[in-house]
Amino acid sequence: MTSTPSARPELSSYRWIICGLLLFSTTFNYLDRQVISYLKVFYCMPVAQGGFGWSNTDFANLTAFFTAFYAGMTIVGGWVIDRIGTKLGLAFSLIVWSIFGILNAFAGSLVSMHILIRSAFGIGEGGNFPASIKTVAEWFPKRERALATGIFNSGSNIGAMIAALFVPWCLVHFGYQKGWKMAFILTGAVGFIWLMFWFWLYDTPANQKRLSRSEYDYIHSDGEEGGVRDASGDRAKIPWSKILSYRQTWAFAFGKFMTDGVWWFYLFWLPDYLLKQFGMTPGQVRLPTFVVYGVAIIGSVYGGGIPMTFIKHGMPVYRARMRAMLIIAVCPLIVLTTQYFGDVSIFGKMAAALAVATICVAAAAHQAWSANLFTTVSDMFPKKAVGTVTGVGAMAGGIGGVVVQKLAGGLTDAFVKTPQTAYLIMFVVCASSYLIAWSVIKILVPRHKAITDL
Repeated sequence: MTSTPSARPELSSYRWIICGLLLFSTTFNYLDRQVISYLKVFYCMPVAQGGFGWSNTDFANLTAFFTAFYAGMTIVGGWVIDRIGTKLGLAFSLIVWSIFGILNAFAGSLVSMHILIRSAFGIGEGGNFPASIKTVAEWFPKRERALATGIFNSGSNIGAMIAALFVPWCLVHFGYQKGWKMAFILTGAVGFIWLMFWFWLYDTPANQKRLSRSEYDYIHSDGEEGGVRDASGDRAKIPWSKILSYRQTWAFAFGKFMTDGVWWFYLFWLPDYLLKQFGMTPGQVRLPTFVVYGVAIIGSVYGGGIPMTFIKHGMPVYRARMRAMLIIAVCPLIVLTTQYFGDVSIFGKMAAALAVATICVAAAAHQAWSANLFTTVSDMFPKKAVGTVTGVGAMAGGIGGVVVQKLAGGLTDAFVKTPQTAYLIMFVVCASSYLIAWSVIKILVPRHKAITDL
């Protein structure tokens, strides 16, 4: 440690300030990526009407390439962040995604140019979650990690909510031809404000002079190592073969593969579903999507706190986490009823509200699931490996996202005259993914076994 704990001023709960920084980082991360979902109406608008004239498959390819490069970067980014640390890793990630987010405004109408820039954008965005999960592992004891993860992960919903209001406003206020460019430029630029606060307020607990001795001891009350360096003082170097040899790695990766794509589907295709299912305009889409992501915040924060209830009653951490995840995994089954409640011939004007309500429950459940799934990594792996393992899982989640994007694009083109059929199939996929994931995780890791030989 660079300064003795006794020399530090007493400042309680500084770890929650760090959590707040991660919350804003994730908010900007999702605000920037969510822009394209609300521009789909413009991208796929016929050229004669002033749009780009893309097909649903073109749009699916754009989101799939972004997701693929995002996935590839998460595994590399996690490894890099374990080497260079969270402060520089997350800062560099934000700079890259912000720059390429702005450059998207100058891509013109060519699908290939948008794919190229959006792929580079995905490379930048891929560092956010490995860095954030590692930061939580460094700054929080195990009992609080799911809650802290749930709080910062709620930024994904806040960012989506802001995008739901801001991007359609840009299209209406500036007009389609200028509005889509302004959406990219303004959302990309705002992240640089966060960067100043990150460099001002963040450092590891071992080097943070604002941290009190009592809080430092509380953060490390689980008996884990306080730093991320090996005995020689160098950053820990863990072979990939070692990381991939553990069942715990594959359990986390499979959980991400099965469920991340569901969230990508909600992010990129929910506005399109509302437009086609209920004939909404881009302006009318704002409120229901805003509500969906707003409700999802509750799932993210409350879901992260569910295991704490079990832990307080004496249940071991991993068992509490898995029980919470099983409860959460049942909730997305409600989207199996979405197309029934969304039938205008049965429910009339209430159909859209009922359909959105079911999606709200499923979106909240996903965020609760995600907060707990992320935390299983720091439950089982030492801090020095958290970034790398999180990157492996995030890559698997990205691959799952590519599969879902391609499936959604193919189905909506195949059933262009009956989009209800396409979305019915997609909702079946979304509903069943979590229970499948939970079952495989439980088979691979039936009981907690901490990794101690890294």
